[in-house]
Amino acid sequence: MPVLDKEHFVGRDFICLQDFTPEEILHMLKVAKALKEERKAGIPHPVLQGKTLAMIFTKSSTRTRVAFEAGMIQLGGHALFLSNRDIQIGRGEPIKDTARVLSRMVDGIMIRTHSHQDVIELAQYAQIPIINGLSDFLHPTQVLADLLTIHEHKSRLEGLKMTYIGDGNNMAHSLMFAGKMGMHVVIASPPGYKPDPQVVATAQEHAKKNGGLVEWMEDPLVAAKEADVLYTDVWASMGQEEESQIRMKDFQGYQINGETMKAAKSSAIVMHCLPAHRGEEITEEVLEGAQSVVFDEAENRLHAHKAIMALLL
Repeated sequence: MPVLDKEHFVGRDFICLQDFTPEEILHMLKVAKALKEERKAGIPHPVLQGKTLAMIFTKSSTRTRVAFEAGMIQLGGHALFLSNRDIQIGRGEPIKDTARVLSRMVDGIMIRTHSHQDVIELAQYAQIPIINGLSDFLHPTQVLADLLTIHEHKSRLEGLKMTYIGDGNNMAHSLMFAGKMGMHVVIASPPGYKPDPQVVATAQEHAKKNGGLVEWMEDPLVAAKEADVLYTDVWASMGQEEESQIRMKDFQGYQINGETMKAAKSSAIVMHCLPAHRGEEITEEVLEGAQSVVFDEAENRLHAHKAIMALLL
């Protein structure tokens, strides 16, 4: 059974990696690794016996739902799937009312939603931990799994260069906070798709304090030079389908392919948060290649999310 640092975590929200120190993030990774090892060895770890997690989904999901639901069961607790069609949010009930009602019935809430403001408001009014399973602004639970994956394959985080190629979206925003782990994070995107300037500035500030570096550049091949980690995401995220044709043109050249791999270190690993559009942001050859750790990364959603729940709840 992993040692849980309750003093620093219980009752806290998990909304952005900005809210946690590098030491706290390393502790979450340590707990995730311990839970993963016990899972592989068939050792039960019911540390959340009797606890219930409410899972609010206004966006569809594969990895987020399965990781949290299966993870909660493996931790000895119970998970409730609540789509916006199942609860009164879908009929206009204010988030603040839902937050106060659920706080009296369950032990934590995970929300995956379009609007980041929903996450903020939920956290403002709830009396229990809120976990940001994804918003249009941030995707921190994914990045915790990403850091776990990188550490497993590289045995460290500090000093590594991670290059993200694609839209300056919620993934780019969250990945930039890996800079606070002493990493060099480069975001390469077309000028019209740069990450939010305020997020860049905040991430740069956190990185600078901890020996890391965060920067944006336009040229994806320059950005990929000597990278230890190459990362990408779809060009058009959920809810942007009507922009897909425009984005197909705007993102030409922002693909992880054989040429990109040659620019990076020969030992570089390739990551993608999935689902992937093969032939667009990444080639089939690279996604299925020897340097791809995409499915290790997907599996680690389970272990990282279990660590978050075990610590917060």
